[in-house]
Amino acid sequence: MSTATVNPVPPAGRVPPRVVDPAAAVARTRPRPSAAEAVSQTLSMAWRALKKMRRNPEQFFDVTLQPLLFTAMFAYVFGGAISGNVRGYLPLMIPGIVAQTVLTTCMSSGVQLREDMDKGVFDRFKALPIARIAPLAGPMIADLVRYLIAAGLTFVMGLIIGYRPGGGVPGVLGAIALAIFTGWSIAWVFTWVGTIARNARSVQGFSMLILFPLTFLSNAFVPVRTLPSGLAAFVKINPVSHLVSATRDLANHAAISGEVGWTLLAGLVVIAVFAPLSVRSYRRHL
Repeated sequence: MSTATVNPVPPAGRVPPRVVDPAAAVARTRPRPSAAEAVSQTLSMAWRALKKMRRNPEQFFDVTLQPLLFTAMFAYVFGGAISGNVRGYLPLMIPGIVAQTVLTTCMSSGVQLREDMDKGVFDRFKALPIARIAPLAGPMIADLVRYLIAAGLTFVMGLIIGYRPGGGVPGVLGAIALAIFTGWSIAWVFTWVGTIARNARSVQGFSMLILFPLTFLSNAFVPVRTLPSGLAAFVKINPVSHLVSATRDLANHAAISGEVGWTLLAGLVVIAVFAPLSVRSYRRHL
């Protein structure tokens, strides 16, 4: 009795059957969201991120307690040593605290993104008929509120302890807007780090390793002329120093100087480089 054997090789002229990914097949049949729908879905994701912040008050500790604590601490600890008194130190220090607070706040964008990816939240988003960019861009928009709170509270605390910005309300608003834009642009760097890191802790560690040297090795808290020549040369080309100088020009003098232009240019370059990298790396996880 003969036994039939199955020939794994298809007959000549016949194309072997293709293995179809069910998720990919569903994605192809799903209509692509329009630009208006993508914007609406992005705003919905931003609202989700804001509600998540409201239900987790600890996410606001860095943008509420840190500006108040750092402003008072640096003013009373270093004011007398650097400027002779606290009031004379505030015009130098407050813009530096604004820059430091916003930049340290923006690293939470990458941390929160990595936590959502580790918890499987984005696996659920893949099954929803939404634009692929919405879950990434939504939290970035929500973080603008955090930057506004951080910068605003720093100026409020400065006013309480005696800071009187010479630029008035327009200068202060311009300084806050510039700090928010810079923080949002730098957040794309940490968003990209969040898409490639292994866990949220590594994102936070890597972010602090970058931000703290750049912040403290700048003109944020001490005049450049007091630094050694080698360190002063680095401080002058440090992007954080340009942000601090631009914030001082706006808040103290309401002047739109060349430092403002350099800061805006640097932010646009960072966005142009790291926003596409973040989107491409993020799409690989979908």
